[in-house]
Amino acid sequence: MTLLESLRIALRALRANLLRSFLTMLGIIVGVTSVVAMVAFAEGAQREISRQIKTLGANVLMIVPELNRGGDDNTNLYQSAILRESDAAAIGANIAQVVAAAPSVREDLQVINRNKNTWVTVNGTTSSYFTIREWPLSRGRMFSGQEQLSSGKVALLGQATADKLFGESDPVGQTIRIQSVPFEVIGILAEKGASGSGREQDDIVFIPIASAQKRLFGSANQVHRGSVDYILAKASSPQTVFRAEQEIIRLLRQRHRIRESRDNDFRVVDPAALMAAQHAASRTIGWLLAGIAGVSLIVGGISIMNIMLVSVTERTREIGLRVAVGARTRDVQFQFLMEAVLLCFLGGLIGLSTGAGLAYAASRIAGWPVHLSPLSLIGAVGLASVVGVIFGFFPARRASHLDPVTALRME
Repeated sequence: MTLLESLRIALRALRANLLRSFLTMLGIIVGVTSVVAMVAFAEGAQREISRQIKTLGANVLMIVPELNRGGDDNTNLYQSAILRESDAAAIGANIAQVVAAAPSVREDLQVINRNKNTWVTVNGTTSSYFTIREWPLSRGRMFSGQEQLSSGKVALLGQATADKLFGESDPVGQTIRIQSVPFEVIGILAEKGASGSGREQDDIVFIPIASAQKRLFGSANQVHRGSVDYILAKASSPQTVFRAEQEIIRLLRQRHRIRESRDNDFRVVDPAALMAAQHAASRTIGWLLAGIAGVSLIVGGISIMNIMLVSVTERTREIGLRVAVGARTRDVQFQFLMEAVLLCFLGGLIGLSTGAGLAYAASRIAGWPVHLSPLSLIGAVGLASVVGVIFGFFPARRASHLDPVTALRME
């Protein structure tokens, strides 16, 4: 018996009991739907986290101030935590594993262009910031050294801010006002997208840090006049990130004169490491959910085996006639195995379509990232077919070993 002939007979047998065939496939449909949807969500989340890690820049460390609980006799007191521009300069100059360091101050302010205005994050920093973040310009130029030293009134716009303030027109060379202070737009940054926290990175304005401190964020308190909100540092390679972190801690403790009994008044964060841990957790949870969903495939397989055993009982006389007219044992076994595999294959196709539809519907409605790779789709249908082979083998073998004389006597 040829494969095509076996397939034709199997389709005819399934069509004879359409409702029963559909109900039999239902377990496979639910299982494949669940597996496809869970894998799509897991792969989508992993790709989104990978994209967010890339937007941070490679080998980036972030140093932020942190309140330091007093030691010795003043355990309930907290020491003011301050990072300064000079700390960033010292990190860049004295730590061999660090290739660049940039201090930054930031605040949400209203930015105005004629009759348009928007509230965005205004970040005062140096040109090293863009080297660290690997954030190129789409057009225009960076701050010059003279502009950074002389508190130049120049600005770089994120793509989202440029769209809000200027629409389709070219912002470069135009003037915006930040707290009534005019700034010339000298460049537009390339689009970055959302950060790991979900914040829009392109909704931002960058100005020289001296301009921010003297013209916008100036403080009457001389102690805090040179303070910064955070410092970014870039290690020379992935292998030197940990060493750079340890050296930064050692240097800043020395500069801040922190005794051994005291905690740091700063914190060094490796954003990529945090997001990589999130990536691993997301992947583990995703595959765990897919595995749980895969249990329904086993349930569906048991249903297939049960119905195929019933089918063998119902078609005992038919089996006896086939053997009597010359059908071999392997022909009968292959015929029933083909029916089981066909049930699972068709159920797998329906489940694949349903799972993909649910994944993309959730993506459109809830904004969840999804990704369906061809390999995962082929794997889902292939897994369903394997379930058909495994759970259809016993009924097929039982059918092929029926005694033809006894089978022909069955009514």
